[in-house]
Amino acid sequence: MSDVVLKRRWHTVAEVAEMLGYGETKVRMAIIAGDLKSVKDGKLRRILPEWVDEYVALKVAESEQEL
Repeated sequence: MSDVVLKRRWHTVAEVAEMLGYGETKVRMAIIAGDLKSVKDGKLRRILPEWVDEYVALKVAESEQEL
């Protein structure tokens, strides 16, 4: 019997908030502002890992422009 390790295909708002060190409200505001992509899955929002990476890259680029 083999041990199967499942890789997450998407994340919840709470998981993304924890990953980024944000509160859930800040993540939801980033979604509303259009800075962080998400999809609606029933009543919940789901966020693909690459969308989290895109959001982080956006924030880094914005920070570099301010310097």
